[in-house]
Amino acid sequence: MNVVDLDESGRVLDAGHPVPVHRLDDHFAAELRPPPYATDIVVYVHGWRTGPDAAHAAADRLLALITEQYARHGALYPALGAAFAPWPVLVRWPSHSNPFLPGYRRIRDRAHALSRGDGHAGRVIGQLLGYLDARRADPAAGGVLANRDGQFLHLVGHSFGCRVLCEAVQWAARESGTLGWSRPGPPGRPFTVDSMLLLQMAAPRDAFEEMFTALAEAPLRGPVVATYSHHDRATGLWHRLAEQRAGIGGQGIGTAPEPVSAIRMLAPDTPYPRRALDHWFVSVDAGGVFTEGRGPAGAHSDQLRPESAHLLLSLADHAR
Repeated sequence: MNVVDLDESGRVLDAGHPVPVHRLDDHFAAELRPPPYATDIVVYVHGWRTGPDAAHAAADRLLALITEQYARHGALYPALGAAFAPWPVLVRWPSHSNPFLPGYRRIRDRAHALSRGDGHAGRVIGQLLGYLDARRADPAAGGVLANRDGQFLHLVGHSFGCRVLCEAVQWAARESGTLGWSRPGPPGRPFTVDSMLLLQMAAPRDAFEEMFTALAEAPLRGPVVATYSHHDRATGLWHRLAEQRAGIGGQGIGTAPEPVSAIRMLAPDTPYPRRALDHWFVSVDAGGVFTEGRGPAGAHSDQLRPESAHLLLSLADHAR
């Protein structure tokens, strides 16, 4: 597993020491080398109450689910081809706390500071994505509609990790561009993201209209897809108590700069039509899938399911 570790302020760590900003590209070049055979780069940022080992296990589990889903139902993704080979990058950050309201608020505030103006994570992950974009090879040497150099780039976040990802993509916003697969990504950007899958996002339902307003100008070629489940008490009860409003992970995307498409999470053997996902914002009801969980957080961490891998693979397939 390829790992990028951040400290509490969002700086990249190397053997426990922060890497100076001017040395980030050298650090990434030494630690992260996307192989030419990889067809898709998947960057995963974990969420609340996830230690380093648990984060590694979650990223491994996601990759295993993707592999298993593709082996069983590869015919659902005809554009991926037989050579489909995902290459994962795990971004770890200090998110562990107690599972109650004080712990929720502490990690919420840390995620906010880490990814907003007080921290460095947005810029650091933005630079990471730019590095990956600059070095992705052409695995197909064919005529598929791909990014600048061929490999496709997908972002996956969970819980507060979704906030960090959104801020990182905003960091790279330069001039007016577009979301959505209906149009090609804007040229001259530091990177272009083909899809962003936000699993049980810990943010207010109006976050895309109030907090992440620059996403419309960011280098996103594919949709922003967010799952939610009424069994998720962390973004339901705790989010409401901490922020006086419901969270995306509990009730879905509310308001956004563009209309929000609402769909249900489908079974692993049921295809997603392109028209279901080809929107700027897609809110996915996973209440029938993300149901298991003990303690105050409920099903907040029940996101690693075959259905999630199916959704990600569908996004990758439609990105071609």
